[in-house]
Parts: sequence; structure tokens; C-alpha cells
Amino acid sequence: RFIACPQLARTVRRCLQGGAGLGPGPQPLLLEFAPGPGILTRSLLDAGFRVVALESNSDFFTDLQSLENSLDGQLKVIHGDFFRLDPLAKGALKPPAVSSDKLFETLGVAAVPWRADVPLKIFGIVPQQLERNRLWRLLFAMYECSSIYRYGRVELNLFLSEKEYTVLTAKPGKSKIYQAVTVLAQLGYEIELLHKEPWSSFATDLKNGGLAIPKAGRLPNDHFCLVRLTPQENLFTGGLKPSNASTFIFMVKQSFAKPKSRLTDRLNSWSLDNSDTLLKALEIPKNASMYNLYPEDYKRLFEALQNSDMFAESFFHDEVLASTRTMN
Repeated sequence: RFIACPQLARTVRRCLQGGAGLGPGPQPLLLEFAPGPGILTRSLLDAGFRVVALESNSDFFTDLQSLENSLDGQLKVIHGDFFRLDPLAKGALKPPAVSSDKLFETLGVAAVPWRADVPLKIFGIVPQQLERNRLWRLLFAMYECSSIYRYGRVELNLFLSEKEYTVLTAKPGKSKIYQAVTVLAQLGYEIELLHKEPWSSFATDLKNGGLAIPKAGRLPNDHFCLVRLTPQENLFTGGLKPSNASTFIFMVKQSFAKPKSRLTDRLNSWSLDNSDTLLKALEIPKNASMYNLYPEDYKRLFEALQNSDMFAESFFHDEVLASTRTMN
């Protein structure tokens, strides 16, 4: 895992404060995952945050407990792994696997309606191993309002690789960068870049002491990016709902199996015979390719398909079930 160096702590604190100091009164609660030796944790505590730290490494956990015992309730340390929340395994969970219900009960955070204010802010450094898979799992949970999103529009403040941030914020027409995960992230989240930091500002707990900077190929990847992901308040308007969100996700994924293919060809493969009429009503050009559509176009297309008797929704059924199991 990557560990932030001390000189970065002040910058992170300022970003999470929104550029202003915390005033009098009840201080905000922050869930920090994988805090490691607690470098950033201490800075957040000094800023006045109440912090719940979710740590899976036993060595770090012991040191964090010592810090917890030296404070008057401002820090709570829990043995757990944020990316092992709510696994599909049956029976009692064994740490570091964690139940979001028990976690939020410990946090004292109650569920709120989707359109209410953000009920909780989460902060952490996303491990570079399987980084994309971890983001996919968060997207699934957000669209289905499961796991942490059963409690409302939980805000994520994540250190992501620069290459992954570049993909999440790509524009239509970039066939090798604009992807299914781009469409779903931009439609589902307000994406805000808070800070870019060179890799050299991070240490690692690898045994060889090296800095495991992932290779990027054609994408820039010289920095870690602190990115704020706030679920969109108006995501579930129109025909998109948590109950059919899995179908929407796989419609988008299928669309990017061949991103340069024409939309009309893709609609025909979904057993839709009146595609020309549909596209005219949506004001989408007939010769549009899948990677030219904006995220909002995909949502409008899905909502129109939901109202079409010709759309074979069962086409996605098996893939939805298989991929849901894989993500967990």
C-alpha cells in the first residue's frame, strides 16, 4: 500500500476542510480507510475532525489503538478492510471483512433519503492493485443503493492514480480513453479534482522498500490525484432506479464492447426494430458511434428502451448475475 509522507498532511487537511478552518460546535465525522501509520490521521485530528479509522494491518492497528487511547473519544479504530465491505459469503463475517450495517451503527450514522445532504465523508488511498475493480465495485453499490449507499449519498475523497482519473474524466470521442466506467462515473458522481501530488510524496510498505508506481502506457501517470466523488442528487430521476440499475450498467458495458460500432447496429443486436424512430425522438444522429454519446445520452436511451416493447432486457440477465458475483 502507499503511505503519504508527512509534508502532504497539511495539503490533504486543507482539501478536506474545503479551504477553511473548522469552526466551533460539533465537528464533522470522517471515515478513513487504510490509514497505515496514521500520518494523515493525526493531521485530520489536529484539524478538529472526529475520525473513525478502518485498518486491516495488525501492526498499524496496534499503533492506532495507542493513539485512540491517548485521545478523548475523537478517534475510533476498527479492524477492517474498506474494500471487503459486505462480501457475499454466508455466515458471520471474520475481520477484516466488515458489514456496512454494523460499521454505520458504530459510526452513529443513520440512513437518509437519497436527495438529502451527504450523511458521511470517507477518505483514503485506493490500493493500486486491482484499482479499476475497486472502482467498479463502488459504482455497482452506488447505482444499486447497496452497501454504504443504503445510507444516502456518501461522499468519497480518494487518492487515485492519475491514469485512472484521466479515464474517469475523459470526453466523448476519445475511443481509447472514454470507456464504460467513464460514462457511469460521470453520470453517477460529481467528480472534483482536489489536488495532484507526485508519487515521490508517498512511501510504501513493500518489503523491498521500493515505490510500486504502476505503468500507464499511453496515459499520464506522474501523480496521485485526490478526487472527490459525490453522488448526483438527481441520478434516480426518470426511468433509472436502483431496481433496474444493474441492467443499465450492463447496457453501457455492452455498448463499449465495440466502442466504434454504430449505435443503430447495437440497437438492432438488442432486438429493437424501430431504432431509427427512437433515435429521431432522442435527437441522436443515426450514424453516431458508441464512444460519441454523452453520459446523459446513455441514460435517455435506457429510459426510452424501458418504454419499448421491442427491447429484450433478458439479453443482459445472465451477464448481470455473473458480473455481480465476480465483483463481490
